[in-house]
Amino acid sequence: MKPSIIFHQYIWIINTLRTFGRMTFDELAKKWQADKVANGNPLQRSSFNRHRDAILDMFGIIIDCEAKTYKYYISNPEVLNDDAIERWLLSTLTVQGVLSDSVSIKERIVLEEVPAGEEYLQTIIRAIKSGKRLRLGYQRFGTESHETTVSPYALKLFHRRWYLLAYTGRHMATYSLDRMTKVEMTDEGFTLPADFSAQEYFSEYYGVLADETPMAHVVIRAHAWTPDYLRTLPLHSSQREIGATDMYADFSYDLRPTADFLGTLLSHGDGIEVLEPLELREKMKKMIAENLKRY
Repeated sequence: MKPSIIFHQYIWIINTLRTFGRMTFDELAKKWQADKVANGNPLQRSSFNRHRDAILDMFGIIIDCEAKTYKYYISNPEVLNDDAIERWLLSTLTVQGVLSDSVSIKERIVLEEVPAGEEYLQTIIRAIKSGKRLRLGYQRFGTESHETTVSPYALKLFHRRWYLLAYTGRHMATYSLDRMTKVEMTDEGFTLPADFSAQEYFSEYYGVLADETPMAHVVIRAHAWTPDYLRTLPLHSSQREIGATDMYADFSYDLRPTADFLGTLLSHGDGIEVLEPLELREKMKKMIAENLKRY
């Protein structure tokens, strides 16, 4: 059976239990056939148990059976609400399953282009898993191409680009996969620090720029339609709504306001105004003034 078909069955089980809560095996089996998950073929209990094990291994989702009612349910639903890679994978495969059933209207579904540099993902992931250093060919914008050997620590997807966080032997560095000219796994091993966490490393930043910008308590005022945009899609995990009127809402952030963060604020045009700190407000004013000179 093709992996895509198996993944579709995993996603169906997860979403069905997510939607209906507790269900007996017979209830699941009837809905399985009604939804024609396997082209009308029945759901076998042995297959269902194998799928439960695979769902646990792949997504960390536990499907338990209630002893008194013999009903199956997701016993750790919080996994579906965090920002772990398992949730991202689940979301991606769910969309893939929906789109695979929508080929007849493909001309009416508009997607973003796939992330750049994905051809190097497999090699990088193998190096991360096996603890091997990578030999990179790399060309930054406006510079000559060069080669370097690094210890791959983590991957991050940001604005449709994949980035590699790596240790050069002297400092941490971030490399965009779309600027790599080659990627080779070496035989040289490395040891990841026991206390390293990619989530913690990027927790004080928005995006992938991780420089020495000082921490700041940033307060912005969102006007017009922007408050609802920020409420439904927060810019950063530290986002807090601290006040609102019929005309605007104020949000606070505790992070390092790097160029990535400021660029995102500017992308909202007059929908966002920086209130605090004052030096950041002045910096934004200068950036806007420089932009105006080009028009």
